[in-house]
Amino acid sequence: MTEQHVINPLSTGVDYPTLAARFRPIFQRIADGAVEREQSRTLPHEPIQWLKEAGFGAVRVPVEYGGGGASLPQLFELLIELAEADSNVPQALRGHFAFAEDRLNAPPSAGRDLWFKRFVDGDIVGCAWTEIGSVAIGDVVTQVSPDGDGWKLNGEKFYSTGSIFADWIDVYAQRSDTGGDVIAATRARQAGVVHSDDWDGFGQRTTGSGTSRFTDAVVDAENVIDFASRFKYQTAFYQLVLLASLAGIGRAALRDVAHQVRSRKRIYSHGNAAHVSQDAQVLQVVGEVAALVYAAEASALRAALPAQRAYLARFGGDDAAERLANVAAEIESATAQVVVSGLIQRATSELFNALGASDVRQGKALDRHWRNARTVSSHNPVIYKARIVGDWVVNGVEPPFVWQIGNGRG
Repeated sequence: MTEQHVINPLSTGVDYPTLAARFRPIFQRIADGAVEREQSRTLPHEPIQWLKEAGFGAVRVPVEYGGGGASLPQLFELLIELAEADSNVPQALRGHFAFAEDRLNAPPSAGRDLWFKRFVDGDIVGCAWTEIGSVAIGDVVTQVSPDGDGWKLNGEKFYSTGSIFADWIDVYAQRSDTGGDVIAATRARQAGVVHSDDWDGFGQRTTGSGTSRFTDAVVDAENVIDFASRFKYQTAFYQLVLLASLAGIGRAALRDVAHQVRSRKRIYSHGNAAHVSQDAQVLQVVGEVAALVYAAEASALRAALPAQRAYLARFGGDDAAERLANVAAEIESATAQVVVSGLIQRATSELFNALGASDVRQGKALDRHWRNARTVSSHNPVIYKARIVGDWVVNGVEPPFVWQIGNGRG
């Protein structure tokens, strides 16, 4: 009798320079149009299409399935580079990479293989989890209901980041028959799905984080997934995407301030040199910004390491080790969030001390760096993350792996 073995290749990493070289020309094209998109509030449909065609959405898929085979630290390093080009784009892809990570954590199956093929073929996934309005915390109004061999999805979501660009949408919903919480992966391009570009934040303006409405949207039976099976380091993963976005914003701000100082002709009579690029005080400001950005990027990349260990522990057969790995992923991403948010907000404000009044003109759009950093930093309340980290360090209290937002009860 022949013994059967399940083949389950994992994404443990590849040569990063080779991987990044595939995408850097696209990142540069994205960067070239970033200011114009910001000023005209043009959604990045074309840049995301370039990334789809290049296989960017499959960088975490194992190489044996035709993907990039990148480790999680390599994914986030790529996202930092992409965020330097345009920080709206990695945030628009945040839901995609989270859903792909969930499929990477799923047991081997024909269904998982199908999703890998979709990612390799260029499909991307948006996100629609948050319900706003008079919804009590913990309640889920969006529902999926049995309908013959499939399901129908009804409800409305906001902050549906990336869904307007997507082929599929990862929707957090409740089963009408059992009340169980599920993920419903539905096709984005169908009559029952309507997207609205009504996100009006002062930063990250082109992430497509608006409203998605579902009216009897069709969901295939195999795409109604028990939420309890969702990958355990998901909250850490979502935060790591934001940390990568912040680090990329910092790199873009540093690039821009260096360019402005290097090319500036006008000086002050009470300055320190005949050229701004030789003024010791101005150079000190740029150096301090560089240090803030360096620390933020280093923290973001360091925080990604435990997430990769959690991914590998998922298939290690040791439940206790996996739990500890998931705790580490959450605690370290939270710890990094506490510092990175402040570092980049400071860097994107301090850079103006090296410049002049003309550099606050709208045509240069240098304010977008601070606005984007402040917006990204507002997604998950940093004060709660600091408390959670402190509770773990002092009392050994495990962090929450899933949390919700809604109206208070009573």
